[in-house]
Order: sequence, then C-alpha cells, then structure tokens
Amino acid sequence: MTLSFGPSLQKEERKNPYRDPESLEFNFRARRFQRIRRLIEDALDEKQQINILDLGGTEEYWQIGADFLNQHRHRLKITLLNLEAEEVEDKGIFEAFAGDAADPKLLQGERFDLVHSNSVVEHMGSWDRMLRFAENSKRLSRRYFVQTPNFWFPFEPHFRLPGFQYLPRSIQVSLVQRFQLGFFPRTPDRAEACTLVRHNTLISAAQMQRLFDDGNIVFEKFAFLNKSIMAIRAR
Repeated sequence: MTLSFGPSLQKEERKNPYRDPESLEFNFRARRFQRIRRLIEDALDEKQQINILDLGGTEEYWQIGADFLNQHRHRLKITLLNLEAEEVEDKGIFEAFAGDAADPKLLQGERFDLVHSNSVVEHMGSWDRMLRFAENSKRLSRRYFVQTPNFWFPFEPHFRLPGFQYLPRSIQVSLVQRFQLGFFPRTPDRAEACTLVRHNTLISAAQMQRLFDDGNIVFEKFAFLNKSIMAIRAR
C-alpha cells in the first residue's frame, strides 16, 4: 500500500487547506518537510530500519512527504501518539497509540531515531505541561524536530483572527463564546471557552529556546516575518 490522496480527501480539499497541495498552508509544510527529511536521511545512514515518534501527529500530515516515505517504506515505522489513538490506513508505515505527550512516564525504556512534532506544543494547556512535553522529546531520541506557530507573528493560525493572541484572556474567551473563529464553532459555555483558549496558547522564540535548550532554533518566514519556530536537534 502506498500513500495517496484518496477520494474522501479530494472532497474535503476546499474545506481544509492542510489537505490541499495548492494551498499556502500545505506548501509551508512541504518546505518544512525538507528539514525533516534531512534528519530522517541521517538516521537511515546509521541504521537499516528506523523508528519515528510523532507526538500529536496524523497520517494525513505525512502526505507532505509521501514520495519520500514510499521510497523508503520498508525501512520506516512512524508511531503516531495522541490522547486517542488515530485510525491509520497505511499500516505498513504507521501505527497509532493513545498516550499523553506530557506524561513523564511516557514510553519509558523506549528509544526512537527521531521525535517529531508539528504545531502541538502550544496545545499543552500550561507551561508545566509544555516543559514535560519538551523533556519527553529530548529523552526519547537523540534527534528531534518540533515546530510551533510564533506568538509574534500577527496572524493567529488557530482562531484565524489577526492579533487574537495579544488580547486579554477575558476578551479572547468572550469572542470564542460569541463567534465561530477559525477551526472552532461558537462555544457559548464559558468554562468550555476558557479551556479552548488555554489549549491554544502560542509561545515566543525565547520560550521555545527555554523548552528546547539543547536544540537549534530556526524560523520559518512569511513576508519577512517569523511565521513559525522550529527547534531542531540533529545527531
């Protein structure tokens, strides 16, 4: 079985820019994959078969590197870890497990050739959980690639409202209660709205460096501004 864009994917392309190869979002991810590919190739130079742990990842996300993955499909295993196990189609490459990426006991005794995470650390819900997420990323592999949207980029990518992240928390919650924003439906219940805002908290480059103090901080740019932040630790 090879990775491909199936009929259900084609129907939803207009709704979800991350599934549309013509969209700006997809192309950002595709360019980002070139850095990930170099880390994978480095691991493949060391071993015949490698294991990648994707914290918060989906099979769909990896469509950005479908040709490369298919080329090396017999040498790769990608483990997708989420709070609830994802459904996977290509079981030759992917396997999915349920787990908390901020659990200090996560996968104790296991080691991977690369830990990968794309736009997940900002969803941990608190700084303490972000720290535990980062510690797991560093503990489980010699290599990691962790990306997150930049707090100081003016467009907030989750609620899709310019400057949303700079507003006081009470105003953010009020907006979420009253309007459908970005990927989220209107959430009238205040407690649910507070939880939604808390679990979509962007961080800065300085905070990213504190979390991944042994990694190299790299920026992804749009219109000369730092759109997202990547923490990379190579072998």
